[in-house]
This record gives sequence, structure tokens and C-alpha cells, in this order.
Amino acid sequence: MNIELMQERADHAVVLLKALANERRLFILCHLLNEGEMCVGEMNKKLGLSQSALSQHLAWLRKDNLVSTRKEAQTVFYSLKSDEVKEIIKLLNNIYCH
Repeated sequence: MNIELMQERADHAVVLLKALANERRLFILCHLLNEGEMCVGEMNKKLGLSQSALSQHLAWLRKDNLVSTRKEAQTVFYSLKSDEVKEIIKLLNNIYCH
């Protein structure tokens, strides 16, 4: 494997690990894994975070390409973006959330 590719992958891993280092963002990602696609209102009720805090965490996750969005009228739905994110969250979920 060439060094540039290794560096690129390491950079991507660091972004993911920084997001996972926050308890609330990890909780959001685990919830999206278990529940599937959810809108902010649903997450707000289930996670017990304020709308403001939840929106800030979702913006962080969206910026780092960990979640994807789909808009339906005025409602924005969130889901885990990639299979690699799903696999890592699934592993953490199996170890720490059961």
C-alpha cells in the first residue's frame, strides 16, 4: 500500500474517531444504527437532547460525512452514511450498548 493512500485513510479514521469521542454523537449514531432513518423530532423525543444540542451534533456528523440527509417537505431525515461507518458503530454497539 502506498504512503499517500495510508495517510488519506488515517485522516479519515481520525475524523470518525473524533466524532465518536463525543458521548452524545456516539449515542446518536448508535440510535441511527438500531432505529434506521429518523427525523430530528423523533430523535429529540427518544434521545432526550434539546433541539439545539441535537441540531449541533447532527451538523457536526453531517459535516464529517458520517450521516446522510433526505428531505421530505419540511422534514429532514438522517441515516448513517456509509457501510464502513455502520460497521464501526455496529461493533461499538455490540461491545458497549448490550
